[in-house]
Amino acid sequence: MVLEGLISPLKAEREPIDMLFIGILYSTVAILLSLWIFKEQSSLVMVFLTVMAALPLVVATFRMEEKKDLVFSKERDILKEHAKALKFLMYLFVGCVIGFSLWYVFLPKSIIATLFSTQSETIRQINTASVVGFGYNTFSAFNRIFLNNTKVLIFCILFSFIYGAGAIFILIWNASVIAAAIGNLIRTELDAVLVELGAIGPAHYFQIFSLGLMRYSIHGIPEILAYFIASLAGGIISVAAIKHDFGSKSFERIVFDSSELIIISVLMLIVSAFLEVYVTPLVF
Repeated sequence: MVLEGLISPLKAEREPIDMLFIGILYSTVAILLSLWIFKEQSSLVMVFLTVMAALPLVVATFRMEEKKDLVFSKERDILKEHAKALKFLMYLFVGCVIGFSLWYVFLPKSIIATLFSTQSETIRQINTASVVGFGYNTFSAFNRIFLNNTKVLIFCILFSFIYGAGAIFILIWNASVIAAAIGNLIRTELDAVLVELGAIGPAHYFQIFSLGLMRYSIHGIPEILAYFIASLAGGIISVAAIKHDFGSKSFERIVFDSSELIIISVLMLIVSAFLEVYVTPLVF
């Protein structure tokens, strides 16, 4: 009751930056509880606990957005209203990434090995598949990334439709995987700085942490935004299926709006895949 009562969708829309700190809080509490109670299974338990904290807010958001589809008549106005929800949900996601990343950087390696064991194995499998299966062919890499992200997009829609806000699990899981990648990059860079300079100050931590976030933000922001848009579409249809009769004008209107959101999310994935293959390697 404490965590879920911290903020409402309406307040989150008015002050979306607050969701950044809410995300850090959710992930921090989840990590501490998972290490305390379920240490050996903490890599997955921390994801579930973060999901449990965020679930009431996400469910309330989907219900609120479904109502907006019936209140506003112009499609542009509806999309603007959805954008408000997507904005604070993105802040929540980034907050979780920052929270997980900070703990990855500052916790001892022995604890990190257990806390992010499943995430690290996932990253290893992705990297192995990239090198072995496709080498350095950028077009093949683009196809692989886009198809893989499309699968995740479909899962987001299905999870949201079947479980209401079930897609939040996939999104928080992705946040933990991204955080593990960022945290590993930061620790590697800090070790290099330590060897070269013999000491690490606060400025080095801030600089390297910022670079780590930027490396994955270039393509990560549009990718995760696409998942949130698809999740919102699935969640809205799920709420509508419960509240409205199939075939009614209200239901048809909501399905049309959700279809537009899904198309937008696919376009966002194309942009994300392009940035990941052709832009990010040039910057980093």
